[in-house]
Amino acid sequence: MTAFKQPRIVCHPALAAALITLFLATPQVTHAASSDSDAKAPESEYSLAKQAMDDGDYDVAIDKLTRLHEEDPNDADVLNMLGYGYRKIGNFDQSRGYYLQALAINPKHRGANEYLGELYLETGQLNMAEERLAVLDKDCWLGCSEYDALKESVAKYKADKGIN
Repeated sequence: MTAFKQPRIVCHPALAAALITLFLATPQVTHAASSDSDAKAPESEYSLAKQAMDDGDYDVAIDKLTRLHEEDPNDADVLNMLGYGYRKIGNFDQSRGYYLQALAINPKHRGANEYLGELYLETGQLNMAEERLAVLDKDCWLGCSEYDALKESVAKYKADKGIN
């Protein structure tokens, strides 16, 4: 009787690394990081608010987001976008409050960390912006656009102010 020999599976190290990277880069869906409001309708209020924001129509966006926030006060994405809208119209105190609420719900919310860092730069608080950058650096160990954007903004801020 001959013994069955199990085949040896060999995977090239570069292929294994690519597969691991692909797996880790696949977005993980969590309630705090993603909003169910996008799934409510093909043209949801959240999507319309984001479009208004992209078009620079911040008052319309804030109005839509405020209604969404009243429906679900624990949606970190809505809070983050409210913070963004208020920052864009120059209401930094209200903006900061919304970002902090989003981060209280989800401390790793990448958008809120990036945008709060941007707000800190706009208000001359470099050390606070660098704290947000450190949070993103820790969370984005494979890299992310929010970290890259805030890092670039911090570097530009320092260059503009003559800070090494």
